[in-house]
Amino acid sequence: MIAKLNWALGALCNKNKVIIKVMRSITSFQQANQVLYEFISPAGTPRKYTLDHMIQLMSILGNPQDKFKIVHVAGTSGKTSTSYYIASLLSAAGYKTGLTVSPHIDEVNERAQIDLMPLPEAEFCNELSMFMEIIDTNKLRPSYFELLIAFSLWLFHKRKVEYAVVEVGIGGLLDSTNIINKPDKVCVITDIGLDHIEILGDTIDQIAMQKAGIIKEKNAVFMNAQSPNIMTVIDNQCISVDAQLHVVNNTNPIPSLPLFQQRNFGLAQAAVNFILARDGHIELSDQKTKTVSKQIIPGRMEEVMFKDKQLILDGSHNEQKIEALVKSMKNRFHDKKIKLLVSFGETKRSGVQASMELLSQLAENVIVTDYSYADDSVKRAIKAQELGFIARQAGFQSITVEPNPQLAFNLFMNSPSEIGLVTGSFFLLNPVRDIVFEK
Repeated sequence: MIAKLNWALGALCNKNKVIIKVMRSITSFQQANQVLYEFISPAGTPRKYTLDHMIQLMSILGNPQDKFKIVHVAGTSGKTSTSYYIASLLSAAGYKTGLTVSPHIDEVNERAQIDLMPLPEAEFCNELSMFMEIIDTNKLRPSYFELLIAFSLWLFHKRKVEYAVVEVGIGGLLDSTNIINKPDKVCVITDIGLDHIEILGDTIDQIAMQKAGIIKEKNAVFMNAQSPNIMTVIDNQCISVDAQLHVVNNTNPIPSLPLFQQRNFGLAQAAVNFILARDGHIELSDQKTKTVSKQIIPGRMEEVMFKDKQLILDGSHNEQKIEALVKSMKNRFHDKKIKLLVSFGETKRSGVQASMELLSQLAENVIVTDYSYADDSVKRAIKAQELGFIARQAGFQSITVEPNPQLAFNLFMNSPSEIGLVTGSFFLLNPVRDIVFEK
């Protein structure tokens, strides 16, 4: 794809030849996305998961990931929420903290945050322009995700963060983030379940082994107690690299948090308490901890009033996440009438039937839709008509099929239910949040 870019050209004379130096001038998020989309593999192109490109790229950048302390977060469910909580707790403790998460919900600068604040548009674009000069000069062709991870780590070093919280993309062992090898790294592994089975394997043991791949020599590792086979895999990896496993027992949950977030927050708090003790910092006060627990995490059971309806925006996209969401919704709203707006990505096809059956516990009626992002095959939705058929099989009594997400949202808002839940894919949340927050 040829991006519409502004080019800055400078001619450097060298005796009898002229060298043309080409620099990208990025001045807006729109231009930033056009540049970044060049690095998305065309639909249908096989993706090879390897660290070779990242190792080369990070070496050219001077291995910035070795210049500050890192908390590395893997898992199937709760990675982003836990990452936000860890970053917020570290920031509250006085550390300058970087945070990189994926996917972003509203704009790409969410992948490069300093103290929970995405860089403003002008700053982000200026930094990306300088970074892309390095990429272009060295004729590198990383993937979209590799590029953004490398950019975030490069930026964090440049901005002199003390800690960075880095969320794994897929798996762990061969994920682009797994170039962080320092012994003082803290690993956090959230709840593990079946997801991305076409890449990570179709058994829980295989997937756990991929997640365990982030654990390196002498690392401290934090996780909530999980099933025995998962714990065995993690424990064996810790033993093999002389890492220290800390199994968290959250005995003091914060009642104001949704059920699944209590588990994530307790895990984050345990990891940060370890860091503060290890680095000679006093433990956070109860007041600061409670303040951090109110951290709003985009697209994770995010509550907002829009017109006369209480909306819950949640990007749960697999069976494990949907199950946790349904439990939290029941606990939060009990028997109140709920309207559902749902869409699922093609990559989640194997678990959609089970996910829709779980969602049918919340309501008899559902609106199904899809979305379209031409730039990436990963962002393709299951067609609304097909999802409607799956919803019928899952037990929904009334199903409205509207392929256009904006029109589907209008129908959703016109329903008599006082509570609305939008879920199934982060890529559905994007157009919905544009409407709700008037972007």
